[in-house]
Amino acid sequence: MDPFLEAAIEEAKLGLSEGGIPIGSVLVIDEKIVGRGHNRRVQNGSPILHAEMDCFENAGRLAASDYARATLYSTLSPCDMCSGTALLYKIPRIVIGENKTFRGPEDYLRSRGVDLQVVDNQECVELMRQFINARPELWNEDIGV
Repeated sequence: MDPFLEAAIEEAKLGLSEGGIPIGSVLVIDEKIVGRGHNRRVQNGSPILHAEMDCFENAGRLAASDYARATLYSTLSPCDMCSGTALLYKIPRIVIGENKTFRGPEDYLRSRGVDLQVVDNQECVELMRQFINARPELWNEDIGV
């Protein structure tokens, strides 16, 4: 398995262990992780701390030339907010662990020139399946249902 997707899965498991939603993300530049994050909406009482947003925050300020070489990894298809941030910073590539549980605006990202790779990783699918079965109210809150 891709070590960067493995790192995103580690983040997802960390979020779950904290009582949150098991979604993780890493930002990679030149084959090095520069930011890691996991969904912290529950833990921090935040409306916006999805895994990707936490990851961007933890990466800190970066130059446009850095973002232009970056790949964003996420265990779950990024939502509109997280996809918009990737577009804002012109991140050229996103690797998605799975999009069966939730599918963000992938076609729109592609139409804007983002190279998307959906891995269909079974561990990512299973993490979400178990979580949604155990905590459907948190999942519904997270996706705005």
